[in-house]
Amino acid sequence: MIKKIFLYVFCYFILISVGFSQKVYLLHNKSVSQAIYAKQKLQDALTEHGYTVIEDRLNYDFLINLEVHSAHLDDEAFSILPEGKIISILGGDERGMIYGALSLVEDIRNGIPLMEIQKKGENPKFPFRAIKHNLPWDVYRANPALVQHYETVRDSNYWESFLDMMVENRFNVLTLWNLHPYTYMIVPKNFPEASPFDEKEFDEWRKLHQAIFRMAKERGIDTYILSGSIFVSREFSEAHNVAVENFYPNFYVEGDTSEIVKRYIRESVTQVIEEYPDLSGIGISHGEGMGGMTPKQRQEWMNETIIEGMKLADRSSKFIHRVPASATTSSAGSTSADTEQLTRRAMEDLGDFFDGPIWVEMKFNWSHGHSTPKLVQVHGGKLGDTYFKPEPENYKITWMVRNEDFWALRWGVPDFIREHIKQNSHSYVGGYFVGSEGYIPAKDYFTALPDQADWSYAFERQWLFYKLWGRLLYNPDTPDKVFQAEFTRRYGNKAENLWKAYALASSTPLRLASLFYNTWDLTLYSEGFMALNKGSMDYISVDRLINRPTLDPDYVSVNEYVEADLSGNSFGNHRIIPPVLIQLLERDCQEALDIVEGISTDDDVALMYEVSDIKTWANLGLHFAEKLKGAVALQTYRLKGGGENKQSAVKYLENALEYWDKVIEITRPIYKDMPLTPYVQDDNKLFHWGKIRSEVAKDIDIAREAIKVKK
Repeated sequence: MIKKIFLYVFCYFILISVGFSQKVYLLHNKSVSQAIYAKQKLQDALTEHGYTVIEDRLNYDFLINLEVHSAHLDDEAFSILPEGKIISILGGDERGMIYGALSLVEDIRNGIPLMEIQKKGENPKFPFRAIKHNLPWDVYRANPALVQHYETVRDSNYWESFLDMMVENRFNVLTLWNLHPYTYMIVPKNFPEASPFDEKEFDEWRKLHQAIFRMAKERGIDTYILSGSIFVSREFSEAHNVAVENFYPNFYVEGDTSEIVKRYIRESVTQVIEEYPDLSGIGISHGEGMGGMTPKQRQEWMNETIIEGMKLADRSSKFIHRVPASATTSSAGSTSADTEQLTRRAMEDLGDFFDGPIWVEMKFNWSHGHSTPKLVQVHGGKLGDTYFKPEPENYKITWMVRNEDFWALRWGVPDFIREHIKQNSHSYVGGYFVGSEGYIPAKDYFTALPDQADWSYAFERQWLFYKLWGRLLYNPDTPDKVFQAEFTRRYGNKAENLWKAYALASSTPLRLASLFYNTWDLTLYSEGFMALNKGSMDYISVDRLINRPTLDPDYVSVNEYVEADLSGNSFGNHRIIPPVLIQLLERDCQEALDIVEGISTDDDVALMYEVSDIKTWANLGLHFAEKLKGAVALQTYRLKGGGENKQSAVKYLENALEYWDKVIEITRPIYKDMPLTPYVQDDNKLFHWGKIRSEVAKDIDIAREAIKVKK
C-alpha cells in the first residue's frame, strides 16, 4: 500500500513537472506591442515547464486571456482571475497587463500548475519607479571604472537583458545619464559640424538608441535622457570657439551663456524628441557646467534652452527636474530657502505643459541613500519645506537613493526598503530612483571565475538588490516568501533562508553609513570600509571612527559616547550608542553565519558566490564591532587613563584584524582586484580587501602608541 501511494505521488509530480503536456492557448491583442511581449514571456515559461502553447483556439486545456480593463483597475494594477479552463489576466493598462503576466510566469516557474493558480491582484504604491543608469561615453568623471563598460553598453543584447530585469521587477522608468547625450543621438540640422562621426558610425549610434527606446516601450518602461547642464561636443566648441572647456572629460567648468550655445542645445533637444518618438522625456540639472552663474541665471538658461526646446518639438514629452539647485555660483552643492522658492516658482510657472507631473528628483541623504531611512540631508545640505508646503499641484517629489557604497558584494535588506517607503511616502511623493554615479552595472569586472559563472552582466550578480527595490516600490507588502522562492528556484532547498542571511549580514553597510557622516559620492565606500581623506580614499582608521560625527541623529559617535560616559551622563533609550550598535552587529552577523554554515556549494559556483558574499558581509560586520570596541577603549584610555583600557583597545583591534583576514581569505580566490571610482587621485589604483590590510593593521599600532591626554 505504501509503495502504491509513493508511486502515485511520484507520478503526480512527474505529470505536474511536464504540465501534463496540456495545451494552452494565449489570447492577446496582436496589434499591441506590450501584449505581444507579455504573451511571449508566458509562452517561454509554459514551454519550459512542459506545456504546449497552441496557435489554434480549438481543443485547448487552458485559455489564458490577456486584456486591459482600465474601467475597473487603476493604472499599472493587475488581477489574475482563474475560472475553470480560463485564466484571465487583466491590467489597468498595458503595463499592468504585463505585470499580471509576469506574476503568472513567476507562479509557473515556482512549480505551481495552471490548475492550482489562485485569484490575486496588486496595485502600485508609486507611479514612478526608476533606475539611474550612467552611460560610459561622455560620462561624468572620466574614470577607468566607468569607461571600461563602453563596449558592453553599446551592445543591444545588454539592454534587452537589462530591460527584461527591470520589467520583471516592476521598474517602470529607465533614466540614462551623461554629460552631453545629443552628440550620440543626432547630427544637428543646423550644426552638423558638432558631430564627430561619419555616416556609418552615426548610424550605429542611432540604431542603438532606437533599439533601447523601442524595447523599453514594449516592456512598458518610460525612458529619459539626463545631461549635464552647459556641455557641448568638442567639435562644436572648436568650430565656434565657445564653451572652451565645456566638453568631456571636464565637468566642473564655468557656464557659457552665449547665444550660439543656447541655440545649439535648444535645437538639439527639439530634434532628439522629434527623431526618437519612443523616448519618453528629458531631465535637467542646474549643476556641473554652470560655474559662475547665480541660481536665477541657471533657471533662466534652462527656460531658454532645454525647456524651450521641449516646447518647440512636434510632440509632448515628460520632464524630470533635479533639485536643489546650487544656492551659490559654485558647482558644488548648497541649499537655501531663496533658491528653493525660486525653483518652485519656475516649476509652477510651467503648469501642466508636460505629460503627467514634473518628477522632481532629490538625493536622499546626498549620495549615500543606503544609510538611514530618515531624511537627514539632500545634495548640498539640509532641506527646507518649500517644495512641500503648500502641497504642489503640478509636480511630485522622487527620492534618489544613490548607492555609492557596495558594488562588488551582493546586498539585500527588505525591511530597510519597507521602512524607507513607510517613512517617506508622503502625499507629495511620486516615487524613487535607485542607482549609482560611480558604478555602471554592465561589464562584470569583479568575478575571478568568469568561465564558471552563469551570468553575463554585472547587474545579474546583484539580482536581489534590483528585485527587492523594484518589487517593494511597486508593492511594499510583497512578502519575503517571494524573495525566498527565487532563491529556491535558483539553488534548490539548500538555499532555504538565504534571504534572511542577506537581510542580517548586509545590514552592515547601512549601519556604517548611518554612524559615519558622509556627503557626496566619494566620501564613503562602505564595502571597502573606506572614506575620503585629504583627497584620497583610505581605510577608516580607528581615530577617524572615534572623531567622526554621525549621519543619523539617533546614532551616537564614539567620542560623544565616551565623554558622556566618563561624565556620568546617559542617552535616551532610542539612541544607538556604540555598545548597542556592537550588540546589533554581533547578533545579526553571527546569525547570518549560522544560517549559511554547512551549505555545500561545491557543485554550484553561483551559490558559492551568494554564500561567500553573506560570509564577507558578516565578517565585515564583526570587524566593525571589534573596531568599535577598540575605539571606545582607546578613547577611554586617552581621556581617563588606565593600562587595562589601553590593553583592551589593542586586543579588540587585533580581533578586528583577524576578521579582516577572514574577509581576505573568503574574497581573494573569487574576486579580482577592481578598478573603482572611489580612488580619486590615482585612476590606475585597484581595490581588493587584501590590498589595504596594512592600513587595517595600523590601528593596532595607533592603540599601542596612544598616550593619555593631559587636561
